[in-house]
Amino acid sequence: MRLLVTSAGSANGGGYGAILSFDSEGQLIGPLSSDPRIADPRGLSLDPSGALIYLNSGDDRVLALDHLGSVVRDSGRISGLDPGGGTFGPDGRYYVGMRRARTILALSADLDGDQVPLLPDGIVPFPRGFGFARDGQLYLASGVGPSGEGDNTIVVFDRDGPLRPRRLVTDPELSPLDLTVAPNGHVVVASEFPFGAPGAVSSVREYDPANGQLVRVFVPDPALEFKRPRGLRLGPDDHLYCVGENHVVAFDFSAGGFLGPVVQLPRLNGQALVLVD
Repeated sequence: MRLLVTSAGSANGGGYGAILSFDSEGQLIGPLSSDPRIADPRGLSLDPSGALIYLNSGDDRVLALDHLGSVVRDSGRISGLDPGGGTFGPDGRYYVGMRRARTILALSADLDGDQVPLLPDGIVPFPRGFGFARDGQLYLASGVGPSGEGDNTIVVFDRDGPLRPRRLVTDPELSPLDLTVAPNGHVVVASEFPFGAPGAVSSVREYDPANGQLVRVFVPDPALEFKRPRGLRLGPDDHLYCVGENHVVAFDFSAGGFLGPVVQLPRLNGQALVLVD
């Protein structure tokens, strides 16, 4: 099993600007690909079959790579994309967060079909990750910006309702940076609170989608000084992985315990991760 991690480029925190590949022991293998279309990479997701790796490139495009790092699909440049995270929806389309437009764009899996906004521009002040329930319900993390403006919550869009955000979570210690939906249907969120503060607390927080109640808080060992948590992923080993600054950490999702750092790499400005054979 390999771990692939996107590390943002030097303009966004001194990172590597590459997809980095690590072995099962957390040792760096090297960049997965040297393709010049990979610039300041962000979101990373496997397609439903697991055969292709979809990457959101800071070059305003989406790429699909095979497991050897060769680009096999390219959306071409999409004006104003400025991509953040990405994931596949229940309808088989690939969805990309648009950071400047503050919305979500839907693309066909072959990347050469229609490009359709899922939500109106500026739907929340600062989108910070999103995920779909099996029935198509959409959960969107709404965080704060560098100046502190925003609302620090999770909103939900009902599958057949109007495209209006409904506040799901009220948690005074939440400042979301990424979101995923776990196999048990719960909403899992990477948080740094207060966002950007020197003494900010990093955690991963789990919420019940039925009522928005906080279920559990996953906290790394404070001695690790884990910062800027993003890139949540549930692995086949029932481990919950989270990437951030200089580290990838793991938790036992069933038991809730901290398992320790999986990767330790200076200058790792981690954004997203996937596990591949």
